[in-house]
Amino acid sequence: MLRHPILLLPVLLIVLLISIVITTCIGVSGLSLLTFDSDMIHKLIFEVRLPRIIGALLVGGGLASAGCVMQGLFRNPMADPYIIGTSTGGALGAACAIVFLGGLLMPLFAFIGAAASTITVYIISKRNGRMAVETLLLSGIAVSLFLSAMLSFIMYMSGNSLHQIMFWMMGGFWNMYWDDVGLALLIPAAAVILYIFSRDLNVMALGEEEAIHLGVNTERTKKILLVVSTFITAIAVSISGCIGFVGLIIPHIMRIFTGPDHRILLPASMLAGSILLIWADTFARTLPVEIPVGIVTAFLGAPFFIYLLRRRTRV
Repeated sequence: MLRHPILLLPVLLIVLLISIVITTCIGVSGLSLLTFDSDMIHKLIFEVRLPRIIGALLVGGGLASAGCVMQGLFRNPMADPYIIGTSTGGALGAACAIVFLGGLLMPLFAFIGAAASTITVYIISKRNGRMAVETLLLSGIAVSLFLSAMLSFIMYMSGNSLHQIMFWMMGGFWNMYWDDVGLALLIPAAAVILYIFSRDLNVMALGEEEAIHLGVNTERTKKILLVVSTFITAIAVSISGCIGFVGLIIPHIMRIFTGPDHRILLPASMLAGSILLIWADTFARTLPVEIPVGIVTAFLGAPFFIYLLRRRTRV
């Protein structure tokens, strides 16, 4: 942990700004930014690359912040934004739009699917006006498995649409336009709400009973954090597909530098998640054949997940 962890935030912000500039100049168009064809360069930067880079920035920051809050809320280091079935619900909604509507309104259906799955988990886990974190976690796993079965059935029956469903499920920004960026701007707005409750999240890390004794309304805080985190995840899934591991690995890496204080950990995770996804997407789109960015994050995240499992086993 750093002696002055708050100094990490301006460093990450500078790295993020430099990353935006560099990745804007990287691509496989074959054009040089020094060329005199200003119309072509303007179209390339402002209509192709910048929407994609800013979209990756917002989605990466959103997934990392939601993962940070989920890990704090569940007090589980292996929790991530998709742990209560949000991604599976979104994938099911998108698959339904692809198969039955030819892809029409796919982001809307993905958002509805992600939100509906979370609401279902919440209703199942609520007992006598209270929501136990353990019940919420197990309910999320059960609902996610059920939705996975439905998704598998739709994919089996999808015929020629199977390729499109698979590509969307791996996540990517190849269809990112300014309209999608406008929708993604809801993510930082929602993240501000998460930050407002960062102190309560610190207190709840001591245990629910201790938090109540210290004056934290734990039930209200859990509901707000769950709803806002799910909203952020649903927005991210609806515009970029299912991009895994960002919400899992980034909070862990940042916790090494900042410690457990969510007042610093949360914004640091957002900035680092944005940086990671910008570079992951740049790598994915500059290969000879573009691949979904979810494959890149999986290559990075899967070994880290195994490391976490082995570390927990040793404890």
